[in-house]
Amino acid sequence: MTRQIKLGIPKGSLENATIDLFQKAGWKITVSSRNYFPMIDDGEIVCSLVRAQEMARYIENGVLDIGLTGLDWILENDADVRVISDLVYSKVSTRKARWVLAVPEDSSIKTVGDCSGKTISTELVNFTKNYFKQRNIPVQVEFSWGATEAKVVEGLVDAIVEVTETGSTMKAHGLRIIETLLETNTKLVANKKSYDDEWKRSKILQIALLLRGALNAEKMIGLKMNVPSEQLDRVVGIIPSLTSPTIARLYNSDWMSVETVIDESIAREVIPQLIEAGADGIIEYPLNKVVNKKDI
Repeated sequence: MTRQIKLGIPKGSLENATIDLFQKAGWKITVSSRNYFPMIDDGEIVCSLVRAQEMARYIENGVLDIGLTGLDWILENDADVRVISDLVYSKVSTRKARWVLAVPEDSSIKTVGDCSGKTISTELVNFTKNYFKQRNIPVQVEFSWGATEAKVVEGLVDAIVEVTETGSTMKAHGLRIIETLLETNTKLVANKKSYDDEWKRSKILQIALLLRGALNAEKMIGLKMNVPSEQLDRVVGIIPSLTSPTIARLYNSDWMSVETVIDESIAREVIPQLIEAGADGIIEYPLNKVVNKKDI
């Protein structure tokens, strides 16, 4: 009988990006709108769609062996799980999200300490309670089912703890950020007992390595070109590669084949320079994975 691990896919805002990431890593996941158990083309993995807010709890109690969730929800659930890898999705965002304390622009609250005796609305209730408790600041924390920013704008609460990246949306709603309470990003986490199992650990590390490789490749592209031997040093001097470029002599020719990997953002600047330096027949191609030893 084939051994299997149970993988949690975050349902919601990260769902499509996660499925795309797994596809680049080498796994095809197919989701049906009629159930919460996606199909995956690996007989050693069983998938479940789970809200990121609940993922860490299900991993801690062994319902799932491994899954993706945010540091914020790990802390909110006080979950005892093993963090395998950080995963920052460029398709979702290239920066960490922040949970911030915010108030109306005209509020008398200027510091965290000014919240003493105030009412705060948030989805991150347990974390927020612990944050203020550790600072001996008595507050009333209420769970928000959504539209959190509107509650403080309408005067239903004194402050909110809400997630943001740039803070521009809050500013547009007339809110002022007092303090960043937590920076968070997606984590690949595992059940500790599952990780202690030799077979499961091997499978978990395989997934982690290839996901990391897929993320590494998201901003990279491959370049391949032909270069006259006499122009080789000039062309190679232009190439900002991850490592030294691969160079091979073309059959029965004085031309060389040069291949390298560069950051996609600079390709538009580098390619014309390479042509001017003597390169020809430049091919740019996308990458699915860039796997490094440091990712092991």
